[in-house]
Amino acid sequence: MTLIKSISGIRGTIGGKSGDALTPLDVVKFAAAYGAWLKQKNNQNLKIVIGRDARLSGKMINDLVCSTLVGLGFHVIDLGLSTTPTVEIAVPLEGAAGGIILTASHNPIQWNALKLLNEKGEFISGADGEELLKIAEEESFEFADVKQLGKVEAKDGYFEKHRDSDAFKSIRR
Repeated sequence: MTLIKSISGIRGTIGGKSGDALTPLDVVKFAAAYGAWLKQKNNQNLKIVIGRDARLSGKMINDLVCSTLVGLGFHVIDLGLSTTPTVEIAVPLEGAAGGIILTASHNPIQWNALKLLNEKGEFISGADGEELLKIAEEESFEFADVKQLGKVEAKDGYFEKHRDSDAFKSIRR
């Protein structure tokens, strides 16, 4: 089993022991660290966009990430099944503080990952990734009280918005 913690995100194989693979505990820990990092950067904007690929573990990972972020007080925009570029454009269109793409790209079926985006819909920087990993290591995140819990809002139609966007149209030319 494998768990890779890097500045670009957290990826690993599903199953096994926490800290050695991408287990539910690891997903919660790193989603919480990401949320805490976003709050440190801008605690006024508590909106995050989430999208995932069709991996077998995708729904489980999505549910864990969404629930963790709700527990931190975030408003989660859940795009459901989505492409990486679609999630990237949804972040600024939604005015979100960041986003998470749940995909292990070209890796085999047993892999999944949390790929982390900033408010521009771009992958976070190396320095930001280091800060986030420190938060995760120290587990320096605090969950919201019951009256401050966030919510999940499912949004369909972002692939069509992406397809119809100027950015996508310039690719097709």
